Amino acid sequence: MAVNQQQDRKHVHAMIDRLAPQQVNAIRTLLEVMVPNTAEDEEITAEEEAAVARSKEWFRQNEGIPLEDVAVELGLSMEQIRAAAKDPAA
Repeated sequence: MAVNQQQDRKHVHAMIDRLAPQQVNAIRTLLEVMVPNTAEDEEITAEEEAAVARSKEWFRQNEGIPLEDVAVELGLSMEQIRAAAKDPAA
């Protein structure tokens, strides 16, 4: 790692140490978006590729199912879906 990069990292760490807890949470969220998810770096298996190909072929020949219809089938309202999207932990 280059010296400037090491200094930059130390400087960033020092700034993070001075942040209030809410600010640290905001930075954590930003970093989670910026840093690639290691799961996305995994190799795609032949089985997964085949499943994706089947799905794409199905959608070439069929219409998708509207989310509203899926919600009704599951006994959920769109308000419940929206609330869950805003707070997945709930």
